[in-house]
Order: sequence, then C-alpha cells, then structure tokens
Amino acid sequence: MEVTAKAPGKVILAGEHAVVHGSTAVAASIDLYTYVTISDSDGNDELKLHLKDMGLEFSWPVGKIREALPGMGDCDPSLPKPCSAETITLFAALVEEENIPEAKITIAAGVSAFLWLYTSTQGYKPAKAVVTSELPLGSGLGSSAAFCVSLSAALLALSNSVNQDFGHQGWLTLKENELEIVNKWALEGEKIIHGKSSGIDNTVSTYGNMIKFRSGELTCLESNVSLKMLITNTKVGRNTKALVAGVSERKDRHPIAMSAVFKAVDSISNEVASIMQSPAHDDIAITEKEDKLEELIEMNQGLLQCMGVSHASIETILRTTFKYKLASKLTGAGGGGCVLTLLPTLLSRTIVDKVITELESSGFQCFIAGIGGKGVQICFNPTS
Repeated sequence: MEVTAKAPGKVILAGEHAVVHGSTAVAASIDLYTYVTISDSDGNDELKLHLKDMGLEFSWPVGKIREALPGMGDCDPSLPKPCSAETITLFAALVEEENIPEAKITIAAGVSAFLWLYTSTQGYKPAKAVVTSELPLGSGLGSSAAFCVSLSAALLALSNSVNQDFGHQGWLTLKENELEIVNKWALEGEKIIHGKSSGIDNTVSTYGNMIKFRSGELTCLESNVSLKMLITNTKVGRNTKALVAGVSERKDRHPIAMSAVFKAVDSISNEVASIMQSPAHDDIAITEKEDKLEELIEMNQGLLQCMGVSHASIETILRTTFKYKLASKLTGAGGGGCVLTLLPTLLSRTIVDKVITELESSGFQCFIAGIGGKGVQICFNPTS
C-alpha cells in the first residue's frame, strides 16, 4: 500500500514577539504544502528516507535499528508519547553515520524526528518515505511542523489508526479525533527538532484555517475572508532566541513604553481575528475588510520596528511594496525570514508581476499563497 499526506505551512498574521509578553497573536495556514509518501520497501529489508528537494537519501537496515533501539517494536500509534533524551541521542548516532553534508547538517534533527515517528508507530517494518515541499526551510513558514504533521498523518494511515477509504479518489480530510492524534505526534516530532515547541505551528498545519493564541491557549477559528498574500523570503537566516531575548531586554529598559506597545499589538491581533471571521457578502464589503487589514498590517509592522526586530532586508521589501501602495509586515521572528504583503482582490496581475520582478531582482524569493486553507489531508494509492 502507498499513502501520501500533505500538510500546509503557516504565517503569523499579527502578534509575533508580543505574544511572549501576554498579548494575543493570530496565525493562519497557507496553501503551500509539504508532501510525504510512504510505500512498501520493494523487498529490501531497509527503512529509506528520500528528501527529494535536497537530493539526499538515507537508508538503515531494520535489523540495525532494532539493535540500536530495542523495545520500539511494541508500539501503539493511537497513543502519542514523548521521546526521551536518551532515545534522541541514540537516533542522533544513527543519523550521524549517514554523513550528512556540512551545508545541510541543520536537517539532521529532522531525520532523527523521522526515525522516532516511524519506529514509534510502525516498529521495525521496512518501508520507503519520500518527502517534497513547497516551503523554504528555516524561513518562519512552519516547514518543520508541516513535515512532522504530514509524516504523522501518513504513518497513522498506514497503521489503520485513521479511517481508510481506499475507494475515494483524491484527498481525504481526517476526523476530529484523528487530527488530535496526528497533532500530538507532530508536536513530539517538533520537540525533537527544536528542543521545545509552543505547539502553534503543528496545530495550524494539522487543523488549517486560523488560530488565535494567548498565554499558551490555542483557539481554532474559521476564516470567512479569502485572502491572497505575497510572501517574500529574504533568505537571511536569523537567531530566533536572540531576537526574543532582545525584545525582553528592551522591555526591561523601557517597561512603560514597551507595555503600551504590547497592548497595542494585542488590540491589532484581536481586530484582525474579528475581521477574518466576519462574513463579506459583496465586493464592497471585501474591499472594506482588505482596507482595514492593510492599516492593521502597517500598524503591526511599525510596532515590530519599535521592538527592534526588523532588518535591512525587511526594510528593502517594505520600501519596494510601499511604492505600489501595498501593506507589508514581517512574519515570525524577524531579523530576516519572510515578509507578508496583502494582495487586494482588485489588484491587477500586472502590478503583482512588477512587484515580484523588482523583489526577485534584489535577490529575494517570492511566493503567492492563499491564507487560511485546509489542514492535513491524506490520499491512498495516488499513483494508481
């Protein structure tokens, strides 16, 4: 049997950084996906992983995995569990033997997460997993969560832990209780990759649409607005931990001013969520919503600049889009990463093409994505 799962990336529409200090933030899925296909191993007694976009292939004899990790064969896919530090070390040793090129060493933790999720749900069965993605790595668009979510969904489908409709043509949406299990497994994978995880990225990727979060509480929301965004990847790496620490230090130096900044961000996030949830019955109502969102995007970016998390590359993108009267803001940690630009419904494709041409000529990478689409889905025998 062969199964493919796809899971979306995410953007933060409002509230990044301020959320660490008690404010509300809003995240949404985007229609850029990571795909994981798992199939039988063609008679080889090996577990194989092919990261197609990177041109990397890994293989482990299942006997070697059993020898290194005894006790993984007795697994219950319906009961997600954490990975111990000792087990992570054992997986890391198996990954290290694969001699990942130095330039791509950052994906080692993701390979460990793959081994953990696979053996925890399938035991020592041989198989082949192929991964492709439309999401750039390390840019704040939730690529690692999309990988963990799509992998978890495919593995659960293989283990009969989700409703299998082999006769269905096309993509299947999972039931609520199935999504809950996928999300819990994906969170454990995220913890292996990042050390700790808020759970925001994997929850958005699992359930899709929008999420409002504050003080550790996540609320799934239904969006009634069909938005298109231009996502521009600066290709500048950033140290998220250092950026978060920098905002905290600024708050310590200017507690009253920064408290006002965080309060303003909280108001913006709640207004964004409210606009996204309210219905728009005609073109005039849609345009009014987009005008309000543009103003909120500009305000949020100004407040992020107050927090000190912008970057020269981000400012270049802001100046370029501003020339075309488009509203933009950084998304995620800042200091590089990606910038969101709202593309109003009535904006001509000619203008969009001009903006993209100008940004790409400056060395940036551009994507157009719909905001707030479906979460993880599975497909059986997609090649037949």
